[in-house]
Amino acid sequence: MIKVAVIGAGSIGFTRKLMSDILTVPELQDTLFHFTDISGKNLNGMLQLAKRDISENEVETQARIEATLDRREAVTDADYVINTSRVGGMPAFELDIDIPLKYGIDQCVGDTLAPGGIMYGQRGIAAMDGFCKDIREASKPNVLMLNYGNPNAMLTWAANLYFGVNCIGLCHGVEGGHNKIAKVLGLPVSEVDIICAGINHQTWYTQIRHKGRDIAREELLAAFENDPQEMEIEKCRIDMLKRTGYFSTESNGHLSEYLAWYRKREDDIQNWIHVGQSWIHGETGGYFRICNERRDWFDTDFPAWMKQPVKAFSPETRSHEHGSYIIEGLETGRRYRGHFNVVNNGSISNLPNDAIVEVPGYVDGNGVSIPQVGDLPHVCAAICNQSIWVQRMAVQAAVDADVMLLKQAMMMDPLAAAVCNPPEIWQMTDEMLVAQAEWLPQYADEIPRAQERLASEPALGTRSTEGWARFRPEGSPELRQQKENLAKLVEAEDAEVTLRD
Repeated sequence: MIKVAVIGAGSIGFTRKLMSDILTVPELQDTLFHFTDISGKNLNGMLQLAKRDISENEVETQARIEATLDRREAVTDADYVINTSRVGGMPAFELDIDIPLKYGIDQCVGDTLAPGGIMYGQRGIAAMDGFCKDIREASKPNVLMLNYGNPNAMLTWAANLYFGVNCIGLCHGVEGGHNKIAKVLGLPVSEVDIICAGINHQTWYTQIRHKGRDIAREELLAAFENDPQEMEIEKCRIDMLKRTGYFSTESNGHLSEYLAWYRKREDDIQNWIHVGQSWIHGETGGYFRICNERRDWFDTDFPAWMKQPVKAFSPETRSHEHGSYIIEGLETGRRYRGHFNVVNNGSISNLPNDAIVEVPGYVDGNGVSIPQVGDLPHVCAAICNQSIWVQRMAVQAAVDADVMLLKQAMMMDPLAAAVCNPPEIWQMTDEMLVAQAEWLPQYADEIPRAQERLASEPALGTRSTEGWARFRPEGSPELRQQKENLAKLVEAEDAEVTLRD
């Protein structure tokens, strides 16, 4: 028996999916799961759903589940620890979006870079410090942490290089882009082979092949330009393909906020994003909106969830999330190839060795092996390097509670730099520190000084706006459709992704 601890296990879709994925593997059906969360209500609901899934799949005599509000108890003697937590929850997330808007910074997601992602990292790294202390002291000596939390690169960086825990960051962006490339080319995804490398949410398809034939950049661009739907919803992403020669993993909305060029002017942003079909195409605060609309589903829809048919634990229902395949490879010796976020250590030769890079990896009974990718194309490396420096400064700032370094990270962020001048960035950072004080224990001594600065300075964040691309219907079509078909909601990958935090 192995033990898998899940931190942030009250996230219905993600925890349930990871558990069922692991239990599709015959050799892993005696796994002990230990769930922990700060919400007793969500944790209890997840426990009921998980026990029902196990019972109806008739593996209750093998698999075991325990749940506790005591994190240290959950990780004690764990072989694997999975992190899916969102530190600060929806209240902090709202501040990540709304305070930068006062200074003109319009974000779609705000969970990886830009001011929202940087502050999310400050909160997450403070919590990661505690997670890792418990893991070092109570888990098994060879424990592996699988981090699904965002900002993925920053949290994985902190765990590996500051907090002494072997940690792999996991994301499914590479698979999503792979499917899209195959779709526009009119090919089965199984016939399209890729090499993808970069940093999380800025990973580039540097090689695309079909049955041994290289797909030229011009061919891929033409395929996108001949697809009217993709031209409408992926304007920023296709423009980057046109100007760099390489397609990037992330959705239009994600990519638009990691760069300096697409969300910096009110009169231009509409040219690069699409509003109304799905949040991922660029709407202001789109991810916050969809998460907020779903925040009360434990109250409103839990009884319906308990009545839905249970998904079978079978290869056909197994998701493409990397976590279960990594555990299977390490425990059974079966080989698995995926894309993982790991300490670079020379894998991408023109990115820093200490950076967290997203690269191909192989798992089997010998462990996790990362090949040498070599150089990224110059333009891709340049884009990644700018973000890496923001990440490095933001991680160090969170660890050392260094407000000056935090402000410098904000100043170097591509979107913040495109919109704000240094005094605005300085004041915005102080405002975010003060507003998020309850989730930033490491800054306890600095926050009173930030309050004093704010009280003595003229206000610079004076814009009154909900954003340049806000979508605020009374019950969005997305939500209505998902509410009408709850079975699809629980099993649909997009719903599980957005519910995970």
